[in-house]
Amino acid sequence: MSRAKQPEAPPPPPPPPPIVVRPHGSLAKHHGGAWKVAYADFVTALMALFIVLWMMNSTQKLKDSVGGYFRDPRAYTRKLGAGPANSGEGLRIERKTAADIQKQLEQALHQMPEFQKIRDNVKFSVTGEGVRIDLLETEQGMFFVTGSPDPTDAGARLLQVLGGELAKLPNRIVIEGHTDATPFRNAAPGSGYSNWELSADRANAARRLLHRSGLEPTRVVEVRGFADQKLLDPTTPENPRNRRVSVVVKFLDPASGG
Repeated sequence: MSRAKQPEAPPPPPPPPPIVVRPHGSLAKHHGGAWKVAYADFVTALMALFIVLWMMNSTQKLKDSVGGYFRDPRAYTRKLGAGPANSGEGLRIERKTAADIQKQLEQALHQMPEFQKIRDNVKFSVTGEGVRIDLLETEQGMFFVTGSPDPTDAGARLLQVLGGELAKLPNRIVIEGHTDATPFRNAAPGSGYSNWELSADRANAARRLLHRSGLEPTRVVEVRGFADQKLLDPTTPENPRNRRVSVVVKFLDPASGG
C-alpha cells in the first residue's frame, strides 16, 4: 500500500521594498549646496593668504599705499591730478607721503629759469601741520616790493607755478604773512597802517595769485597775518628774512578727506 504524496509548502512572500525618505523643498536645496559654501570659504581664505604673502614681499611704498586706502578710502582715491589736467599718480599729503610731495613741489619750482637766483630764499619744511613753503625776503625785496603788499615779478611767477602744482592736490591750504620787527614807515600819517596790515595784505595778495593759477578758492581755509609775532630768527628781530609769506599745505584730515 503506497503512501499519499504530501502537498508542497507555498514559497515565503517577498520582503517589502525599502522605504526611502527624500527631503523636499528648501531642506533638500540647503543640503545639496552646503559643500559650495564650504568651498567658497576655502577659496576666500586661500586668496587672503596669497595677498598677505604678496604684501610681505612688496615695496614699502606699496604697503603704505594699501594701508592708506584702508585707513581712508574716500580721500585716498582722489587723484593727485584731479584738477583740469587730470594727471597725477594718486599721491596726497599725509605724514607718510609729505617728503614725496615736498620733492615734487621743489622740482616744479626748479623749472623756473630764475630759480637759481632765488632758491636760497625758498625754504621747505615738514611741520606738525603739514608741508610749509616759506618765501623769505631780502633787504631789497625778493618776492614783495619793500614796504608794499605788491608782489615783485619773481614773486608773482613763483606763486603762479606753486598755484598750478597745489591745484593738483586735495589738501587744504593756509597762507601766512610775516614781517620783521622794524616799524612800518610807509603809511600815510594817521592811517593806522602797520606791520599787522602789511602781513595780512601780503598773505591775501599771495592768495589771489594762487587762485588765478588754478587753485580753487574753497581750498584756502585760512589767511593769517602775524606781523612780527612769529619771527623766523628771534635773535635778530630786524633781519629781513623774518619778512616772509608762508604757504602751508595741511595734512589730510582722515575724518573729512581734506
